[in-house]
Amino acid sequence: MRVIAEPEPNLRVCVVVPARNEEDLVGRCLQALADQRLISSEEYEVILVLDGCTDETESRAREAKIRNPQLRLHLLDGPAEGAGHARRVGMEAACARLLGMGRGKGLIASTDADTVVAPDWVAAQLGCVDRGARAIGGRIELGDDENLPTDIVGWRAERGKQRQADLLSESRKEGPRYLEHWQFSGASLALTAEVYEEIGGLEPHAALEDENLERILRQRSISIERPLSVTVTTSARLVGRARHGLARDLALATWFRTNTYKADDFEAKEILARKKHSVGVVLVAQEDDLALRHTLEEILPYERSGLLDEVLVVCTDASISGLPPGTDVRRAEDLAPDFGPVRGYGDILWRATSTVKSEVLLFLEPGMGVASISALIRPLLEREELVLVKGFRSQLDGHPDIVARPLINLYRPELAGFVEPLSRSFAARRSLLATLPFPVGDGVSLSLLFDAAEQVGVDMLAQAKVGGDQPCNPFIYSSEAAYAIQAAAANRTQMQGDLVPGPLFLPTSDGLETRRVPLEERPPLASLNLPAYAGQTSG
Repeated sequence: MRVIAEPEPNLRVCVVVPARNEEDLVGRCLQALADQRLISSEEYEVILVLDGCTDETESRAREAKIRNPQLRLHLLDGPAEGAGHARRVGMEAACARLLGMGRGKGLIASTDADTVVAPDWVAAQLGCVDRGARAIGGRIELGDDENLPTDIVGWRAERGKQRQADLLSESRKEGPRYLEHWQFSGASLALTAEVYEEIGGLEPHAALEDENLERILRQRSISIERPLSVTVTTSARLVGRARHGLARDLALATWFRTNTYKADDFEAKEILARKKHSVGVVLVAQEDDLALRHTLEEILPYERSGLLDEVLVVCTDASISGLPPGTDVRRAEDLAPDFGPVRGYGDILWRATSTVKSEVLLFLEPGMGVASISALIRPLLEREELVLVKGFRSQLDGHPDIVARPLINLYRPELAGFVEPLSRSFAARRSLLATLPFPVGDGVSLSLLFDAAEQVGVDMLAQAKVGGDQPCNPFIYSSEAAYAIQAAAANRTQMQGDLVPGPLFLPTSDGLETRRVPLEERPPLASLNLPAYAGQTSG
């Protein structure tokens, strides 16, 4: 347990800096704090909260102290539960120190270990307090980073302008003098000790603690001053320490720009010229469908040309007929029969994957045509590192994805850029699919996305526009499907410990119905010894 020295008698500002494994950046952060102008070194101190660091962050901090003996630097240990918890540890200590000196208007300021504050950052905030400010948000600029596309910087600026306009419309009485920008972030926020005590302190959150603090201040009618005179420069890195925050936002916007493809048609000869792997197409037919026959008529010539090596139609209705001659049609129950009855859509995909021998697999909904094939294949041909491409339509019939979208934003925010995460049209390398479990029901579309991102990272996943004429799948709006999707997500998130895979209860005006929704999962194919699969695990 570290003990902080008694505060200087002239102390007016405590600066809290949470840090986890920031050995490369913490030195410049502390140097900027040591170089503050227009304020004496006795009037402010820095509380660095070491949050479970396993690198040389503490050593770099002590070196900064040696270089700058005038810097009042104190070290505390954080609980290693995220930046929000660490920031709270520092702010609690700061509040106790200031209130213990009778300085209710003393300032608790905070920045991040990857941020460089302006030379007058502390003094400018004290000036705000002197004119009556009780909470302050600083202007945050992005540092130079060659990995950040310029249009992403523009996207962030436009988003900021809209946010500032919203703030101005909500609070006209404060006027633009107090709302010169829109930000209130952990990289630069401050509030007086008496305000901190009044609101009950910073609530313990692993991330987004700054957004929660802003909500609480607004609920208490405590105005946040946002002057341009208080500025910092923060890292534009795309990999941060938290699942949410600036780094995640920048990474998501960059991913969307880089890994989203349009449905540009490729000439067959161009695709053939780039083709390095065998390609198989799987279509699932659940009824005698005109759309299926139309799709087959379009793609079978591409099989004959050598663009497609396999086309497999898996049917659940033995009476399906009228397909083009030579079509490889299999009943789902005849694929991997040793695994018992077919349990649902995911089980069909798993059995088809065990049967098709190609290295790249395309799963298409009936009605998808040649443009969809080229759109889904193109990213895998252009970039060998990509392993999965999700299709999305240009129109979704006005139906928001109310099932998967909340789960993604809560538990896998790095996947929030996927337009249609539940799309049943996708392409993937067989080497990836072989290593993933398959929920037997409707949870498979989301589970494959979650598991692929967990295994290889979101940068190896992409999406492609495949058209807009096909109607949305009605399956995603049924209670049974929603239950299966959420159960699959729960198995892959912190909800797992609370998962109770029981029946689905559906109360009606006539009573209480129960429905059994299949929630089990087929194991990764690579872990099995299936004859049709032997030797086909390499991509």
